[in-house]
Amino acid sequence: MVELRQDGRQSETAAIIQRGVCRLLRQAGFATLPEFTLASGRRADIIALNPAGTIWIVEIKSSLEDFRTDAKWPEYWEFCDELYFAIPPSVMPEIMPSEAGLIIADNWGADIIRSPAAATMHASRRKAVTLAFARAAALRLHGLYDPMPNS
Repeated sequence: MVELRQDGRQSETAAIIQRGVCRLLRQAGFATLPEFTLASGRRADIIALNPAGTIWIVEIKSSLEDFRTDAKWPEYWEFCDELYFAIPPSVMPEIMPSEAGLIIADNWGADIIRSPAAATMHASRRKAVTLAFARAAALRLHGLYDPMPNS
């Protein structure tokens, strides 16, 4: 079994939320990538792609302060069909914007509490995001088997 390395940018709470959300999405048929860099340069906490080509972005918020200090999330809409916030059970769901979906997650799984209104991405943007997803996944997989690919 290959062990994934944590990059150290996220808190323990965020890592727990990430695990629960990724388990939920995997059960729903999505492939997921954490810490995915979008064409805008912004980094989505989780991007997910299902067999039909539907793309979700999940923004993890581990606390009220984490949410209040982040104003970049509206920029994610142009890169996905559905945008969700994922929070731990300790964060009040009422503070999350109603236009986004809401997921409550812990170390073992997650539940979708609210779905957003689905948007449809432009076909060229969908193709670009899907190709970027595939390349990122392939490069990460290669990195697991060859930690020094450029040597």
